[in-house]
Amino acid sequence: MFNFFKRKKDKNQEDEIKKEEIELEETDEEAEVFEESEEIEESIEVIEDEDEDYKIVEDTEEPEKSEEDESNEKSEKKGLSFFEKLKEGLSKTKKNLTEQIESIVFRHRKIDDDFLEELEEVLITSDMGVETTMDIIDYIKTETRKRNLTDTSEIKDVIKEYLINMLEENDEDNDTESKQRVILIVGVNGVGKTTSIGKIAYRIKQSGKSVIVAAADTFRAAAVEQLKEWCLRAGVDIIASEQGSDPGSVIFDAVNAAKARKTDVLICDTAGRLHNKKNLMNELSKIFKIIDKEFSEAKLDVYLVIDATTGQNGLIQAKLFSETCSINGLILTKLDGTAKGGIAFPIVNELKIPIKYIGVGEKIDDLQDFNATDFVNAIFE
Repeated sequence: MFNFFKRKKDKNQEDEIKKEEIELEETDEEAEVFEESEEIEESIEVIEDEDEDYKIVEDTEEPEKSEEDESNEKSEKKGLSFFEKLKEGLSKTKKNLTEQIESIVFRHRKIDDDFLEELEEVLITSDMGVETTMDIIDYIKTETRKRNLTDTSEIKDVIKEYLINMLEENDEDNDTESKQRVILIVGVNGVGKTTSIGKIAYRIKQSGKSVIVAAADTFRAAAVEQLKEWCLRAGVDIIASEQGSDPGSVIFDAVNAAKARKTDVLICDTAGRLHNKKNLMNELSKIFKIIDKEFSEAKLDVYLVIDATTGQNGLIQAKLFSETCSINGLILTKLDGTAKGGIAFPIVNELKIPIKYIGVGEKIDDLQDFNATDFVNAIFE
């Protein structure tokens, strides 16, 4: 009897030891999973720090959204119209610019030198730039005399009028219905080139035209993979090669694919280039030569992507790129996250380059065609 209870006791002790060993193994497995998840999160954070475009890495892990999910998402935004979405995106710029102007108007009832001096200071500090600010002040003086204006409350409409006229004057109407198009996207790293290409491709396809994208940014790590993901979302074809391959060969293959398939629009990504990177600028020149030789019958547009959050630095970038290549369109991104949206005005005014698209959000349909009247009204109303 004693041996029976002893054997039973020994068996219970063995069971408890095995149970503890299993629990320890599970704890070790959980620790390994936790460590792996921490490493993944850290790698994502590193990628995001390097470039704004890398945010897509996180998005790729989400399941594809159905049309029903997208419609529900839009309804959650309370059915915002394009203009309402624009106003929402430009709210920080509005607060930075318009509210300061209204504050001056409240303090001054007469349009005099003191009022104009304060107004000049507000415009310059709101990223209008000195040249554009002086043009606005001169216009106010001229219109004040012409219309016999005396009340400062009328000045906001005069400023709006000048800005709308200036933006529309520098706009150009692209009559490209009968021709194939090539859109070359340029800009420094981090401004949002990759996401802009995906959104433009989506807009063009939604309009009923065919699109091919050329992934010619073969220098930056994971650039091709990111662009592939955006093209998958937009539902368009992409011509790509491995990282480090010759960008010119990618453009060559994409041009021949567009010609063979009679594609309406070919959008070409390029490596992020700085004015002091001579070799990269030479690469851009090589791409122009290939397009000119192999696809001369197509209309070529060169769009520069500017990050609105950079303020006056965006104007410097635009000047440097315009010295290197003939830019005929601007894409202004990240307007929803900055109070520096006023940078749009000096870029257009000083360089005479029209804005084609503006980004007011991260979703694929948050890139809008630029409309001067809507843009100015969204800031001043």
